[in-house]
Amino acid sequence: MAVIELTQDNFESTINGNEVVVVDFWAPWCGPCRGFAPIFEAASEKHAGIVFAKVNTEVEQELAGFFQIRSIPTLMVFREQVILYSEAGSLPAHALDGLIEQVMGLDMAQVHKDIAEQQQGQA
Repeated sequence: MAVIELTQDNFESTINGNEVVVVDFWAPWCGPCRGFAPIFEAASEKHAGIVFAKVNTEVEQELAGFFQIRSIPTLMVFREQVILYSEAGSLPAHALDGLIEQVMGLDMAQVHKDIAEQQQGQA
């Protein structure tokens, strides 16, 4: 599947409309971002059924601000609208594949239950 460009207009619908979305926050001037791009593209070809998306932080400054992106590249993984991973820095291909395997192996019913319990504890 091709990598899609996320904007303020399609971000929410992309996250809500897909089970798993891997997001790369990047900028054209960022050397490490350019180095990570082929790894990200290759992963998108390898993992069918997962949406791979990029947010250009120069263009989409509101999105970058909302997610408090302080350095790039930053990789974020959503599953069932829950952020399961958010980390600055690029990953080698094997680490990105391992991260995706971990995300796919999670028991999301338990994750949602844990989140609900945490929210009740904060109320």
